[in-house]
Parts: sequence; structure tokens; C-alpha cells
Amino acid sequence: MKIYSNPNKSDWKTILKRPTKSVDDIEATVLEVFKDVETYGDKAISRYTKRFDKVDLDTFIVSQDEINKAVNLVSEELKKAIQLAKSNIETFHKAQITKKVFVETISGVECWQEKRPIKKVGLYIPGGTAPLFSTVLMLAIPASIAGCNEIVLCSPPNKEGKIANEILYAAQLCGVTKIIKVGGIQAVAGLTFGTESIPQVYKIFGPGNQYVTVAKQLATKFGVAIDMPAGPSELLVMADETANAAYVASDLLSQAEHGADSQVILVTTSQQLANDVNIEVRKQLEVLPRKEMASQAKENSKTIIVENFKTALELIDEYGPEHFIVATKDDDYFVENIGNAGSVFIGNYTPESAGDYASGTNHTLPTNGFAKAYSGVNLDSFQKSMTFQRISKQGIQNIGNAIELMAEAEGLQAHKNAVTLRLKDLES
Repeated sequence: MKIYSNPNKSDWKTILKRPTKSVDDIEATVLEVFKDVETYGDKAISRYTKRFDKVDLDTFIVSQDEINKAVNLVSEELKKAIQLAKSNIETFHKAQITKKVFVETISGVECWQEKRPIKKVGLYIPGGTAPLFSTVLMLAIPASIAGCNEIVLCSPPNKEGKIANEILYAAQLCGVTKIIKVGGIQAVAGLTFGTESIPQVYKIFGPGNQYVTVAKQLATKFGVAIDMPAGPSELLVMADETANAAYVASDLLSQAEHGADSQVILVTTSQQLANDVNIEVRKQLEVLPRKEMASQAKENSKTIIVENFKTALELIDEYGPEHFIVATKDDDYFVENIGNAGSVFIGNYTPESAGDYASGTNHTLPTNGFAKAYSGVNLDSFQKSMTFQRISKQGIQNIGNAIELMAEAEGLQAHKNAVTLRLKDLES
């Protein structure tokens, strides 16, 4: 990891640059796939699946028989681990359920807000080099709690035309209603337009590579909502001399092994810790099965030494990390003042891996600096807030004149008339 010692603030933007392609670089490819899928449906899906996933499928829909076989092939130990994670995720997301908000704003005017589920949602689950069955839990569980009617899951097939057993087990455990063996841009396009096999949905969730991220962003042009731009994984660790260098190194590598385009950053006030962590990274990297992947990601990664916590916090907020670990002598300073982060992990015994799997928080988080404006996935992501109002005779008399005056001032006579007619009837 390249070390920067007390860099000038004017250089932060360059140092903190992500290793991601711009939308312009890949938008043309995504649009081409979208147009094909919109025009040719399953035929286009089949063509791109053969091209990108190297498999020719007779059907994209996972059968109940396939699900049953997959369930039987998952070990009992792993099933128990998944069930523990499911329980914690359910507990945390059920706690986010809110009651109806009701208020009488003025006598005779009742206003309230209620949540309603998004009826049809699509969940994108990455396969590729690491089938992320944990993401099934993170998306399907809150979707189920929210009451979504249709929960459609898309995940790329392997070269045998199958989805990982663990993904299928988690999907049936968490209430997914339909599982589709399609990945990449074509999956997002299918969920956007609908095909013979893939239902059209109202909102698409889930992380993916840069192509999937751009595809999701373009889906919004066709009237489909998305959870957030969630691309290659990233982690920033803030640590000082009190931190455990081995722990810090393990956390950095846990994100680096996601993919070559992942990015990890260490911010520290200690030159000694920076040196110790780099030594540990090299040592731990040697024994990783995904050593090559993590090594490539390490090329995008940096160690930044700063003078004090104030400067560190300013730099971290400028970056807006997806995952933020803080392990210092004063963690509360960062916890109380951090403004831009997807999810925060506090102290030496809170690895980011806990949030990825089983602590209960959601691991689908904004990347590429979008943490400055976006929240991670939560129960509200699968719901809409609808407002209601009921006005009595007394109520319209109490606010009617104000409405008339405001409508007239804006030059909207019909708006004024809608109130005036009612007020005149009540006066007669």
C-alpha cells in the first residue's frame, strides 16, 4: 500500500480517487444491451447469457426441484449459521417498523402518514468469483418484513447453468417468490422492461460490478427505481497507535479480496502503525486463497498519515466510505462527528465482516462517495410513505381563506375556485 505522509489538502481529491471507470466509458455497452432486451426479450437474454456466462440455458427460471436439491446439499452447520444471521437481521429490521404518524394540524384538518410496501421488487445477487448468498439475506428479509408481494431474485448462472446452492437455500428461507438464472446488465434490463421469463419490477436492489451499477442507474431513465448506486466494495479504517495492526490488516484484506476494483484505505496518526499494518498485510496476503484478487485491489489502496483526528475526520468525510472502521483511543470523537459513511464499525472487536454477515445491520451500502447523500438499504427502502388528509366543514373554513389568497397570488384561479365553491355552500 502506497504511503502518503501529511498530504496537502489540495492533493486529497487525487489521492482519494476511486479505481472506477466513468459512466461514459461503459454507458454505450449498457444501452446496447438494454435496447436488445427491450426489443427481443428472452432471446436477447439468452444471447447475452451465452456470451458473458458461457452457458446456453433452456429456461432461466429456477424450478422447485432445483431448490429442493440445493437445500439438501447445504451443510447443517452452514444452515445454522445462515439461520443465526437471519434471526439477527430480522430483529434489527423489524425494529425499524414505524407506526402511523397522525396529527390534527388545525381544528378540523387531520393529516397522517402511513407506510405501504413496494409491491414488486427485484434483487440482484452477484455470482461470479464469489456467490454472495449473504446479500440474499440482506435484501429478501427486509423485503419480506415490508410486505412486498413479488420478490424476484436474479443471479448469474455458473458454466453448468446453476446458481450456488447457498443462494438458493437463502432465497427459499427468506421469502423470495421467483428465482431467475440471469446476471449482469441483461438481468437489470430484464427487471426493467420485463421479458417472457423475468417479471418487470418497480424497484431494483443489490450490489454488482461497475456494469451492473451503471445499468441500475440507467434503469431509472425507464421509470424503475433503484436502491442506490452500489458498485465495487470499499473500506476505510481510521486507526492510531492503540489499534491492533494484525486486526487492521485483516479488515483491509477482507474488502480487498472482493475484487480487483475494490479499494481499501488506512488513515492513521501513527507512522509506526502504518509500517506495522503494511508488514501484516504482506504476511496475511500470502496465505489467502484469493491472493491474486486482493493483490490487484491492493494496488488501488493507500495509507494516509495525518497529524491529528480533526484532519483525519475531514479527510474521511471528503472520501465518504462505504464501510468505515474506527479503532482509536477516542472512538467517540469519530462516532459523534462522522457525517459521510455507509456503515460504521467501532473498536478493535468489530470487524467489517460482522456487518457483512451476521450482526444484523444491512451490508448493501452506497459506494463511490454516494454515502454523502445516500443511505444504505433498510426497511424503508422497500416501502413508500403515503400521506392522507381528511378535512371537515370546520376545517375547510379554518384554512380556506388562506388557500384562496395563496392560489390567487400564484395565478391559479381553478385552485382558488375549488375552495371558494365549498366555502359559499357552507355560508348558505
